[in-house]
Amino acid sequence: MSKNRPPLRRSRSNRIIGGVSGGLGEFFRINAIWFRIAFLIALLPGGIPGLLIYIILWIIIPTE
Repeated sequence: MSKNRPPLRRSRSNRIIGGVSGGLGEFFRINAIWFRIAFLIALLPGGIPGLLIYIILWIIIPTE
C-alpha cells in the first residue's frame, strides 16, 4: 500500500449521516458505497452490531 494515504478522517463532503463511510472510502481509496453496504449488512441481524460499530467509529474518527 502507498504511504501517501490521506489521514483517516470523517468526510464532510461524502456523507449521509456522520461521514464515517465517506472517510473510510477516502482512506482506503475505494468507493464509500462498499462501506455503506457493509454497515447495512451488519445492521440486518438485529441492528446492534452494525449500529454499535458505526457509532464507535463516529466517536473515534475525527472530522476533516
